[in-house]
Amino acid sequence: MSAVQLPLLAQTALLLDLDGTLLDIAPAPDLVVVPQELILTLQKLRGRLGDALAVVSGRTVENVDSLLQSVPYAVAGEHGAALRLAPDAAPLRPALPSVPPEWRQSAAKLAGARPGVLLEEKAQGFVLHYRAVPDLGPWLGEELAAITRGDSRFAILPARKAWEVRPRGADKGTAVAALMDHPPFAGRAPIFIGDDVTDEDGMEAARAAGGIGLRVPEVFGSAASVRAWLTRAADQSAQNWPALNR
Repeated sequence: MSAVQLPLLAQTALLLDLDGTLLDIAPAPDLVVVPQELILTLQKLRGRLGDALAVVSGRTVENVDSLLQSVPYAVAGEHGAALRLAPDAAPLRPALPSVPPEWRQSAAKLAGARPGVLLEEKAQGFVLHYRAVPDLGPWLGEELAAITRGDSRFAILPARKAWEVRPRGADKGTAVAALMDHPPFAGRAPIFIGDDVTDEDGMEAARAAGGIGLRVPEVFGSAASVRAWLTRAADQSAQNWPALNR
């Protein structure tokens, strides 16, 4: 891996994906394990970054705050469909459509008919997870395409062993751009770290704002390595980020 020039910590806005980046992927979303050391690391980093620490996730804002004990200063949930811009602030939601009730019913029937398929409901969309039955991925994608056909307001987004149906107009790129317009993120160079195709918009938005997008598989190798790197940054006294070593 070629050397990556990172800004000083005091000049950085750190924007982090959750699943696969901070947390190891689990068989189901509600089975993830949050190491207590990660909470301590994020608390220290938030102080070192002058509060410019955010999590940008496909999960709901409430779920992220529950898992991380509300440590991040800001949270973008549901791929940017909900934004909590400051501690204790109510999430803001862009004016986006919600999926029709009959789509939710059809998704529930798909999950109920295939053991191992899990339905995750969101405010304006839903996700079908197939981590336990990966062979069903293509079939589920075809079924969702048939359910949503003809309605261009929504997109089917491939994720890690999952398909997400969500409204167009919000993604991790729009979330990063919105965060960077507000203090304490404004005026800093964003570092966005993610692991999946859903994170690529966030990486591009970080680069467009004069920062850096880092993909976990290529740069770190695993979520455990991301956590170790963040811990080194939080515990050191230097203003430089630790070296990115694979």
